[in-house]
Amino acid sequence: MRGVGALLAVLALTFACATPAAAAPLPSPGISPPGANDWSCRPGSAHPYPVVLVHGTFGDMTVSWNLIAPRLKQAGYCVFALDYGHRGTDPIKRSAAELRAFVDRVLAATGARKVSMVGHSQGGMMPRYYLKFLGGAGKVDDLIGLSPSNHGTSNPGALLLDGVGACDSCAQQATGSAFITKLNAGDETPGQVSYTVVQTRYDEVVIPYTSAFLAGANTTNVLLQTRCPLDVSEHLSIIYDAIALRWIVNALGRGGPADPGFRPSCLPL
Repeated sequence: MRGVGALLAVLALTFACATPAAAAPLPSPGISPPGANDWSCRPGSAHPYPVVLVHGTFGDMTVSWNLIAPRLKQAGYCVFALDYGHRGTDPIKRSAAELRAFVDRVLAATGARKVSMVGHSQGGMMPRYYLKFLGGAGKVDDLIGLSPSNHGTSNPGALLLDGVGACDSCAQQATGSAFITKLNAGDETPGQVSYTVVQTRYDEVVIPYTSAFLAGANTTNVLLQTRCPLDVSEHLSIIYDAIALRWIVNALGRGGPADPGFRPSCLPL
């Protein structure tokens, strides 16, 4: 876990302090996390919808899901994860089309009617483009975002990275960008999808942290510190946070989004 934390710290530094020398992200390893991408998995009646895990900008499936993927697999879910968009740096519309193709592959392989999604950062926001503009709303039961960039970020790193040609999606995630404005025009939570946002007040990438939250009738917005004040997870470490995992399990295990009255254990795993 210490090595994973070091890599996540490097990615955070890259996002916040990019220079022209960091012109392109490294290739993704392409290694499935434990518990993910068993294409022979068939969902049971208790968990009929496969779970698709969607990493964030500069991330990959290999590093992002070493806690969440095996835990969901142990809980009885069919779990799938993808790499997309050259570490999520491609234009978001293009990445959403890759997600659409991946979802169709999962549905064809498993025979399921829908999938549920858990996404981190851009991976919690980008699926909303798929839902709203690429026909995905009828194929998704739950969308659970961990520190998602739903309303963009005022982090100056977003524009800086775009300026050196390293990341098309970064400028698209800036507060007030044309992409974010189009995504949130009208209904933010379309379709019969259940939307859950799990956020931390210590998010140093999505600024302000409240910009992650969504408006919508079938939506639950969770601030981790409301139930567990001593939780110090931030933007990158939230994907390895036991309390965030408990909110994910709650949302996936019931009809509708996460129960706003849920009181998770605040203890580590």
